[in-house]
Amino acid sequence: MLVVLVLVMAQVWTEVLWYDQLGYVQVLGTEWGTRAVLFVAGFLVMAAAVAASLSYGYRSRPVYAPSTPEQANLDQYREAIEPLRRLVMIVGPAVLGLFAGAAASQQWTTVQLWMHGQQVGESDPQYGIDLGFYLFTLPGLRFVVSFLMAVTILAGIGGLATQYLYGGLRIGGGRASGPRTTRAARVHLSVIGAVLMLLVAANYWLDRYSILTKAGEKFHGAAFTDVHAVIPSKAILAGIAIFVAVTFLVTALRGNWRLPAIGVGLMVVAAIAVGGIYPAIVQRFQVQPNQQDREAPYIQRNIDATLAAYGLEDVETSDYDAKVTTEAGALRSDAETTASIRLLDPQVVSPSFKQLQQIRGFYHFPDSLSVDRYEIDGESRDTVIAVRELDLDGLDSAQRNWTNDTTVYTHGFGVVAAYGNTTAGRGAPEFWESGIPSRGSMGPYEPRIYFSPQAPDYSIVGAPEGTDGWELDFPSDESSGAQYNAFPTQDVSAGPSVGNPWNKLLYALKLGDEQVLFSNRVNSESQVLYDRNPRDRVQKVAPYLTLDGRVYPAVVEGRVKWIVDGYTTTDQYPYSAGRSLESATRDALTETTETIQALQPKTVNYIRNSVKATVDAYDGSVDLYAWDAEDPVLAAWSEVFPTSLKPLSEISGPLMSHLRYPEDLFKVQRALLTRYHVEDANQFFSGNDFWANPVDPTHPNVNVPQPPYYLTLRMPDQDAARFSLMSTFIPGGSGAREVLTGYLAVDAEAGSEAGAPSEDYGKLRLLELPRDSTVPGPGQVNNNFNADPTVSNELNILARGDSQVVRGNLLTLPVGGGLLYVQPVYVQASSGTAFPLLQRVLVAFGDSIGFSDTLDGALDQVFGGDSGADAGDAGTSPGEEPTDGATEAPTDQPTDEPTDGGTTDTPDQATARASLDRALQQARQALQESQAALQTGDFAAYGAAQDRLTQAVEDAVKAEADLEAAGG
Repeated sequence: MLVVLVLVMAQVWTEVLWYDQLGYVQVLGTEWGTRAVLFVAGFLVMAAAVAASLSYGYRSRPVYAPSTPEQANLDQYREAIEPLRRLVMIVGPAVLGLFAGAAASQQWTTVQLWMHGQQVGESDPQYGIDLGFYLFTLPGLRFVVSFLMAVTILAGIGGLATQYLYGGLRIGGGRASGPRTTRAARVHLSVIGAVLMLLVAANYWLDRYSILTKAGEKFHGAAFTDVHAVIPSKAILAGIAIFVAVTFLVTALRGNWRLPAIGVGLMVVAAIAVGGIYPAIVQRFQVQPNQQDREAPYIQRNIDATLAAYGLEDVETSDYDAKVTTEAGALRSDAETTASIRLLDPQVVSPSFKQLQQIRGFYHFPDSLSVDRYEIDGESRDTVIAVRELDLDGLDSAQRNWTNDTTVYTHGFGVVAAYGNTTAGRGAPEFWESGIPSRGSMGPYEPRIYFSPQAPDYSIVGAPEGTDGWELDFPSDESSGAQYNAFPTQDVSAGPSVGNPWNKLLYALKLGDEQVLFSNRVNSESQVLYDRNPRDRVQKVAPYLTLDGRVYPAVVEGRVKWIVDGYTTTDQYPYSAGRSLESATRDALTETTETIQALQPKTVNYIRNSVKATVDAYDGSVDLYAWDAEDPVLAAWSEVFPTSLKPLSEISGPLMSHLRYPEDLFKVQRALLTRYHVEDANQFFSGNDFWANPVDPTHPNVNVPQPPYYLTLRMPDQDAARFSLMSTFIPGGSGAREVLTGYLAVDAEAGSEAGAPSEDYGKLRLLELPRDSTVPGPGQVNNNFNADPTVSNELNILARGDSQVVRGNLLTLPVGGGLLYVQPVYVQASSGTAFPLLQRVLVAFGDSIGFSDTLDGALDQVFGGDSGADAGDAGTSPGEEPTDGATEAPTDQPTDEPTDGGTTDTPDQATARASLDRALQQARQALQESQAALQTGDFAAYGAAQDRLTQAVEDAVKAEADLEAAGG
């Protein structure tokens, strides 16, 4: 028994220690307390009801059972059961009570919201009841009614079996053999039947309200048939159920089962006729012949409720007659936008970060980096940023042991940040914060990363006071080859203490590692760090939130903070359209990287980004900020956990400047806007203007939507460029042309360092293109790029041999009176040490294509050499010149490939082919030398190698042209 108690404490008390260290023990107490109360209540109600039914059935049994063949058989069963009767009557109800208690405890969130729900201030369009009834009260009532129905049915089954076994109820036989039930059995079963019918009536009555959230064929919510047939039929069936309950009570008093039998039969007939046939008749003969007119008012309810539930009421929609032809100087008014175009693709350049900044194999950068903005030299700059995390899998097997894994390699070190719109060393990211120790423009900050997505399962930190410690800080040029330190557990708390024998024992059992109990490294000052993923930490202290799939870092007031967006959701908003969070947030990134996750697979019809959370990468502290004070669901949870949430006013200016509009909320909203940009009920019914999100053309094997992108842009009605999140729309339906029908952007910057939230934060702006739009969609633009002979030939040359071409994110910006596409093109080795380097930039406006070493050069090609834009030195390096001439995407021209047939070359062909082979060999050699120079940090050698690479590519292009001219 003592061993079991200790094992339980190893799981229970350690959780208390974890929450207490973070300051959220009240959350654990509230959750566990509510679960415990519901478990006990569910156990007692179920066990007591079943036990009472069994006991009454036994105590009210007839003293002398009639002598019949049937009873003779039952006598044998009674004799067999009698030795176990007491045990069965105790254990049976107890087992059922355990299951019922466990099921009830799972509803703790439903009960807490019911207890703390409040008025919303808005009413539903059918009954005029405040929405708080649907969000908070109705789910609680349905839980109680469903639970009591289960209790009643099981108690009835138990009572029926007992009465039958002991002779209170007889099946078969005629009137001559006496009454079929004893008076006690009749009262017993009639009362249970009456209670069940009352609960059925209550269930029918609640169905009248729940029908407002049902999913229909064309829209969600109660339709014409539901309102005019189904809802009245539910009320009629509830009345019939009450009548049947009365007949059961009459039977209990008068002893005639005929009346309740008739009542039950009536209810079955009514359920078929009133609940099934009548609504089908209304649908067939009233609705279908005039469906659009009949359903229009209810479709409008659905549209209005959906826009309100998903925060889409205030979308600023404007017509945008996008141009598809270019004009010289067309980008002059968009110079700020074009200068800020992000060329560094955070999904592509992670290998470059790893090769250039990983330093050691036990450090790690995620596959998908984050986009943020920082003020550098007084200017806000888009930044690609990543944390140098610890990854124990990067250690050699000889280094892997408990001491190293747990007490030496305990944390990552520093952040690495690169400009989003410029490169250094002709294609490498231009880092403005890098190195170990960290150097750059970030300013001083605490670089040790103890909490991160890739952190080890657990570490034990801290050393006795007065010692230097044994935790590896970072490699250095000192004689020891590394800098060591100790987490200052005397001054900072990052995890529960394991400085006493009791805690050592509990954590040795919890972690399944006896070394915790016996190692000298676990001392009086030690703390154990676990549950170190920022997302997991926030989920544990805020179990009522659905968390965004991406966690991103920011350096705020000298500390690295992980920022997590939290959502409150429900599926009980009347008339609002339901959406699966998993399907709505799946895109090319969630399918190709483990860093970004789709949301959990649940269906909701209401969502708010109500909480902004931060996790300190150094000490693991969690702060929750109430971001949306008007969210009624958050208001209820604020009463449940009154000490958990901090007010918006406590968000500091530096932190405010790094908060941003969350991706997953934007994905859900854009998925809704494919339909609900149509706000007219008749047009919505026809469905001829529904849209779709385009498939990501950079991932041809993944048939999922293109992800939204963060970048700085200026919408047509804005006076300045803003940090935004954008996405595009194309016509819906299979076989539709992939032209743009809409462009959506949201102001993603929450505020500035001044501290006040931005008034425009969260402002959704939708540009609707003409219905006969000819603006190419992402798929068409990608096809135009591939089909252009100049582009395809040069990309083919770059991809030959040991090189591989990687196309970056295809960005779309509303500039020059139209929509501009920009795509960075990277080159990397196809094997061995491979990391991408930005070499070219693709640009498209309408059907005009630009392809150059620089963004400036590509824009000038498209806009006739006078784009009017000043993109700075985006993507350029000293000595590079953009290529000349714009190219038009052909309609039917295939990509040209040099032939290598079996015929004999002419002298001109042989000369050209030799020149081509020599140029390709020189290009491969230059690329290998470039990457080798980058790894050693020799940027002078890298620049020289890049010059040779550029010249070799130009020679190859010329040689291939000569070969084609010679007929080769």
